[in-house]
Amino acid sequence: MNQYALLHTPDSRYCFAVGRNEIVIRLRTAKEDKDIKVFLVYGPKYGFQEKQLELEMTAHYEDNLYKYYEKRLQLNDVRLAYIFRIEEQGKKWFYSEDGLTEDYSFPEAFYNFFQMPYINENDYVETVDWMRGAVFYQIFVDRFRVGDVNKDISYVNMRWGDKPTPKSFAGGDLKGITEKLDYLDELGINAIYLTPIFKSKSNHKYDIEDYKTIDPMFGTLDDFKELVQKAHEKGMKIVLDAVFNHCSMDMPQFQDVLKLGRKSKYYNWFMIDGDFPDPEKMNYECFAHCNYMPKLNTANEGVQEFLLDVALYWIRVADIDGWRLDVSDEVSHEFWRQFRREVKAEKNDCVIIGENWHDAYSYLMGDQYDSIMNYAFTKACLDYFARDNFNAKQMAEKLNAILMRNTAPINAMMLNLLDSHDTHRFYTELKCDKKKFLCAIALEVVFPGATCLYYGTEICTEGGYDPDSRRCFDWNTKNWDMDFYHEVQKLLKLKKNEIIQRGIVRIREVDELLLVERRLDDKKLVLKINLTDQKRDGIEPSGYQVIEEV
Repeated sequence: MNQYALLHTPDSRYCFAVGRNEIVIRLRTAKEDKDIKVFLVYGPKYGFQEKQLELEMTAHYEDNLYKYYEKRLQLNDVRLAYIFRIEEQGKKWFYSEDGLTEDYSFPEAFYNFFQMPYINENDYVETVDWMRGAVFYQIFVDRFRVGDVNKDISYVNMRWGDKPTPKSFAGGDLKGITEKLDYLDELGINAIYLTPIFKSKSNHKYDIEDYKTIDPMFGTLDDFKELVQKAHEKGMKIVLDAVFNHCSMDMPQFQDVLKLGRKSKYYNWFMIDGDFPDPEKMNYECFAHCNYMPKLNTANEGVQEFLLDVALYWIRVADIDGWRLDVSDEVSHEFWRQFRREVKAEKNDCVIIGENWHDAYSYLMGDQYDSIMNYAFTKACLDYFARDNFNAKQMAEKLNAILMRNTAPINAMMLNLLDSHDTHRFYTELKCDKKKFLCAIALEVVFPGATCLYYGTEICTEGGYDPDSRRCFDWNTKNWDMDFYHEVQKLLKLKKNEIIQRGIVRIREVDELLLVERRLDDKKLVLKINLTDQKRDGIEPSGYQVIEEV
């Protein structure tokens, strides 16, 4: 046995409560240790020395290096003590805080057992329940649909359908989205994520001048309230984009600092090297290398109060259902802790989704975000479906590794996506292979977490990198592949299935097929994907099959 691969950490992704009386425990072992058996030895913290219970654990997940054994326990006493017993070729080992040992002294177990000292009601993560079955539709507002035909269109500088440039304006607005809520409902959408809608001079609005004003290009406050109200009437949620890492250099507070320098009461809202910010020298912190997007100092109390007020304002005024946090990993942990406390106190099921492209475990421990945009899933799908970098076995291992980054309640809220306004269009990356595209969407639906379609996915919108990924939606149905559209509809309806929303997951490779299995009680749903060049198990090459069993 490879003892160096063994890992367990209490009160972490390896031991976490999923309810007041329920706990999940994981143990990592080496993948090559195929002949071992793992047992969880457990009991009440006060009494473990005298009496222990024992259950065999199952290797639920396997990545390229490790196996992860898992057991879910219902507890009468929420003060739990436990160790692991491992059997290999007739030999018995114990794994505790002392590491791997041949013997274990239960009378002195209080020195070195693992423990969950107490499950406090406010310590465990509660899954935002509607996220389990959420099917998001991300809309880049300027490019989806023009609804207000009477508005001032002097800013529009491209014809609808032309290829966009970084400074193109097509005229899409909030009324255009409201008019198409029936369309989205019919498609199978029950949540909408909007890129920023607040006052800004750009088409993308990620450089915000006024956080409490709807940009006139998109409409008015009443237009937005109508959108939220009508969406809610259809059972749809609305999530807004919170750009709290940086702002526009035209925001009044930064303009005051440009004018007064250190004498401005807003000087410490920003991080400036010198008495005055100098856009040419760029002597202040910015988003990336964009001098027109100065970075906000979220360690500053004034900035914190300002941004928290914005977050609560839109919940109170428009009853929004969530915030997606732009460049969230560059904002202080302490600010996000405050943000969570304030937002959840205002609306408990308001979801908080970070834009972290990498492993975000330190943000996902229950005190900051609910989840992140799952770009690790995006990259895995590119490697499997578009790049041929993974075979089915490697894809199964990668997906398991992604799941093992976080706890089960967090995985149930992850925003799984194939592409976004910040990436190449997935369909284009697939070289316009519609069969593989459907396989990828099927995987996105069945994988734990929320499903997110970037607008136009259902009609095979193409596009390269930004700004080409932000093309106008083609509303001429004569150009649509209706067979493809209806297949997407069918797949999205699967998300209503309780097995997909709440079932445990097992991902593996069998006969070069990728299998994603979801189980709930005595029911099972299995997705099979065949990316080989031969028919396998009745599935054509680049095909998929969904089977539901009882």
